[in-house]
Amino acid sequence: MIRFLYLFTKSSSYKYWCKKAYCKWCTDHRKYTMKLTLSLLAVIAACCVSAVPLLDKETQVSKTQLIPFIDEAGVEQVIDSEEEPDEDFLEELEQNDINRYVLFTRSNPENGQEITHGIAASISESNFDASKKTAVVAHGWLNNEESGLNRAIVTALLSADDCNVIVLDWSRLARRNYITSFRGVPTVGRRLGRFVGFLNSRAGLSLDNVHLIGFSLGAHLVGNAGRELEGKVARITALDPAGPLWNLNSNRIQSSDAVYVEGIHTDGGLVELSLGLGLRIGDVDFFPNGGNNQPGCWTSSICSHNRAWRIFAASVSYNHLEGRRCSNVMQMTLNLCRGDRLRMGNNELKKNGSGRYRVNTRRRYPY
Repeated sequence: MIRFLYLFTKSSSYKYWCKKAYCKWCTDHRKYTMKLTLSLLAVIAACCVSAVPLLDKETQVSKTQLIPFIDEAGVEQVIDSEEEPDEDFLEELEQNDINRYVLFTRSNPENGQEITHGIAASISESNFDASKKTAVVAHGWLNNEESGLNRAIVTALLSADDCNVIVLDWSRLARRNYITSFRGVPTVGRRLGRFVGFLNSRAGLSLDNVHLIGFSLGAHLVGNAGRELEGKVARITALDPAGPLWNLNSNRIQSSDAVYVEGIHTDGGLVELSLGLGLRIGDVDFFPNGGNNQPGCWTSSICSHNRAWRIFAASVSYNHLEGRRCSNVMQMTLNLCRGDRLRMGNNELKKNGSGRYRVNTRRRYPY
């Protein structure tokens, strides 16, 4: 197939087609041969997604899935769909709330204050202000409260707005093997939903002022939190929702989990090879640079995966990334989207829209 495409781009027929169609990006066929080839292969790959083996209906596990993953310490991990879950820990999880909620405000931007679910005094003794917007940030697999994504998003949100930012530390589960973490996400998410409900009932926080932000597994987690609150929170932002095992899972994030759900997909290619989920999950789904292989990420899928939270943090600071609505996947893949414009990311609570959007970014901050 690759050889056929290459020879075709060298042919006189191809040159004639370019001339007749006035195709802007392939007029100089020698210069753009590789670009055309890669674009067409991307379309073929997208069409082949349906050929990926289906997941087992009982366990939602793909029998061929083995994905390398580099954690923040630079240690290589593996997402292994056949790994045994820690059933003892999952049973403990059902009985005990392992979540920690750490508050940051402009009065304490560096040193977080812990709020304990069910203890009203922990709210009144903190800097929490129920009259202000409240964002809750949930990290992903193998991360914790100190992870880079939390620091970047907290800093951006507090710089842009005088608000409450609560970091959910669910590392006791997130540091387990992937299968155990995957299995526990719905439980942890529901607990987060009840915590937000606690802030609503005991401190007077309006759900209209709540923005839930989750990365990777954390995206599905905040989806479950929003579902626990009957979809009444103002906004959920899902940063490259985790892909492995979530394709057919009913517990994955959905558009009904909040008044407005926005997905930002940066590593959502083939199901078996990507860390992110390439399917639409929200009211609006943004696919930066087509949704995978982010600029500057040449060798590592984790680079494209992490680009989601980096892009989001930049968008909060600058609100500069604008998408164009796409009519179909082919338009998105070939960068031919010419529909309505919509800003991606940012910290606005009252966003609205629908559909699939492509956003083109640069390789370096602020992208």
